[in-house]
Amino acid sequence: MFGGAVAAIEDPKLILEQNIREMQDQVPKMNQNIASIKASVTLLEKQLAKDRADYNDLVSKVKAAITQGRDDIAAQYALKLESIKSTIAQAEPQLATAQKAYEKALEVKKVFMKETERKIREANEALRAHERSKLQAKVADTLAQFEVAGIDQTHTEMMAKINEKTAHNEAKVELALDSVDTSSIKIEEEAEKLRAMDLVSQYKLEMGLGTTTNTGTSTGTTDQTATQNKESIL
Repeated sequence: MFGGAVAAIEDPKLILEQNIREMQDQVPKMNQNIASIKASVTLLEKQLAKDRADYNDLVSKVKAAITQGRDDIAAQYALKLESIKSTIAQAEPQLATAQKAYEKALEVKKVFMKETERKIREANEALRAHERSKLQAKVADTLAQFEVAGIDQTHTEMMAKINEKTAHNEAKVELALDSVDTSSIKIEEEAEKLRAMDLVSQYKLEMGLGTTTNTGTSTGTTDQTATQNKESIL
């Protein structure tokens, strides 16, 4: 059981699938981190904009107090003005750093997504190749079993026996056809043709389709030819 567990842990297919899941899980985390950096940039921008607005407002108040001869009030505004000025001086580099961090995070995400897509594509291709190899291995095992089990040899032997029987039966048919006397059949067919011609000649005489002399001669010649042919046939 322990050995099976170790084999499962070391299975490259399972490790690749786990790697794909982990890479895909990193995307939401990275988006969350980038969103946090963006939020910091937004807050710094808003705070800096407020400080600058307060700074401009205090400058106006200091000038107004001086104009009215209220140096005491102008002094109070001037102190606040110096404090806000110091705050702005600190916030500006902080905002610049946050903006650079946000831009860098976007670049890192772009590279990460590109690399992740490449690795996932390679892993999927490797997994598909692995599945194809497993299928090919099954086919190879089936063919090996086919030959080992003797099916291939039996098939070849049975095909040879069937072809042998077929050739034997065809030879018997040819011998049977050669042994049949077809000459007598042809002679009978010729005799039938001659008898048919005699009948035609007789019908012509009965119908008066010739002179008596010619008819007699023709008939005699025809009868003599038919008799000779019959004797020849017999």
